[in-house]
Amino acid sequence: MLISCPDRRGITASITDFVYQNNGNIEHADQHIDAQSGTFFMRIEWSLDDFKIPAAKMPEKFSPLAKKFAMKWSFFLSDETSRVALFVSKFTAVSQDLLLRHEAGQFRCEIPLLISNHPDAASIAERFGMEFFVFPKTKKNRSRVEKEELRLLRRYKIDTLVLARYMQVLSPGFVRAFPRRIINIHHSFLPAFAGSQPYRQAFERGVKIIGATSHYVTDRLDAGPIIEQDIVRVSHRDSLADLKQKGEDLEKIVLSRALRWHLERKILVYNNKTVVFD
Repeated sequence: MLISCPDRRGITASITDFVYQNNGNIEHADQHIDAQSGTFFMRIEWSLDDFKIPAAKMPEKFSPLAKKFAMKWSFFLSDETSRVALFVSKFTAVSQDLLLRHEAGQFRCEIPLLISNHPDAASIAERFGMEFFVFPKTKKNRSRVEKEELRLLRRYKIDTLVLARYMQVLSPGFVRAFPRRIINIHHSFLPAFAGSQPYRQAFERGVKIIGATSHYVTDRLDAGPIIEQDIVRVSHRDSLADLKQKGEDLEKIVLSRALRWHLERKILVYNNKTVVFD
């Protein structure tokens, strides 16, 4: 369960007592208080062995407590499997890394679908036994194409999208269809060097660190809630090619962390920021 609400006394005690009174065994619990906004956040896991409340009855049974503390909350079952679609353009290294990690069992999900605006990734889809669809996009056909993509995503019952270096801007309507369920990787340490050719911008500025940023997609380009970031040091000895190689390695790590935490229900979004629980 993920919970957020105005901070006040007794929240943790009330939640844990709710689990205890219904014969639940807490296996993990973490909480955080944002002092500036006075907001309480919590993630709690418990075993359903001998738990008195059937999963289908949880909204009804937990609602009185949620109402008392004005909670926003979500309840998930650990055996529920997310269905993920990857979106990719011509640069395929990041998507291949995700698929290799998935093949190795690092992500609890299904990835049945690879979508691109170029045909280059067809061999990757074949290699991993995925369905592959190409939707070339232009400014003139974007609206029509996105409707086709949304129909496809509904047909495959996709709940999470990963933009693994997908070099297309999604329309606000498309983003609203998957709120907080579209994860992007940006090949720079946002908000610095946003936009095109961030590595050239960084190289020309003589930076000493470069980074990568994974975030949820919103209507504002590259301004959604940040999930994960990482950096690596560089020096005057590094060429532009060196920066790109180091940045590519970071992108793979940062995006894989963000997707794993999302799938494990460890992220709470508030005020265009995230709380990521351990």
